[in-house]
Amino acid sequence: MTIVAARRYRKGRVTKPQIDFAGPPARDGEFDWIGLVDPTPEEMAMMQQKYHLHPLAVEDALTPRHPPKAETYGDSLFVIARTVAPNVRKEGDADALHLGQTAIFLSRRAIITVRLGSTRAHDALRELLESFPDRLAEGADFVLHALLDFIVAGYGPVLDELEETVGAMEDGAVTAFPDQARIRRIFRLRRLLRQLEGTSMRMEEMADKLAQFEQPAIDAAARLYFRDVYDNARRVVSRVRALLDTLGNILEIASLLEQNRQGQITRQLAAWAAILAVPTAIAGIYGMNFHWMPELEWRYGYFAVLGLIALICGILWRRFRRMGWV
Repeated sequence: MTIVAARRYRKGRVTKPQIDFAGPPARDGEFDWIGLVDPTPEEMAMMQQKYHLHPLAVEDALTPRHPPKAETYGDSLFVIARTVAPNVRKEGDADALHLGQTAIFLSRRAIITVRLGSTRAHDALRELLESFPDRLAEGADFVLHALLDFIVAGYGPVLDELEETVGAMEDGAVTAFPDQARIRRIFRLRRLLRQLEGTSMRMEEMADKLAQFEQPAIDAAARLYFRDVYDNARRVVSRVRALLDTLGNILEIASLLEQNRQGQITRQLAAWAAILAVPTAIAGIYGMNFHWMPELEWRYGYFAVLGLIALICGILWRRFRRMGWV
């Protein structure tokens, strides 16, 4: 069985640390908190029968890589959130983020979480909430807020690591032209950040919907807490977009460095071509084989021409050297 937790609460305190699903349901003032990890369809069918879950919501909960959303089904609420575990970015040729999924069923008397591919367990969060029974007594909607806040907070460590990586790339970009391996990694990171941007934007929209509009099983006073989740998700979006802008600036810097490098090479080639043009022109003149060329009869003509070539080439080299062309 993939049920990792099944507890019943009354006035913020645990009354049943392990629920008997064959027993009576929660009464007024009580709610169940059920946690499942990668359940089978048969196990979800049992939850559906016990807690009267909508079939479409159950189908979505078992569908991996579903975009974040919040939907109402009668007097219950169904939420899908995408999770990002910290320290999941791989080095080398496979920079990637492992995105998991947490589906949440919320009603007045129950909250059920279904994790697919998510490595962030809720044990620590559950212990933390149980240490504040006054807050937990507010009901299952308070648990929903805590879960979403926990999930959005999980984006932070991943973004911290990505910011460190991108910052190192930015520092290196201003000192040397990036090689092909670094350019390929920049494009991999941009693709990764685009994926993260889309996910975080949908998380932002989902949190805004919970904060702005009346939802079943969520008290009006609790909507203010979801505003905090919305603000955190919006900050995630801003950080992701800042990283995308930085990577774009790195590519622009690389393009400018490449243009500057090509310009230097072009100037060097032009300078040496001008220097070599002097002996080429003089040698071409004396290679025309005309009979009446007075210099051919001069005893020191050969040495004078070599000296003239050396003098002109030296002057040109010195001038180009001052200009930084050679």
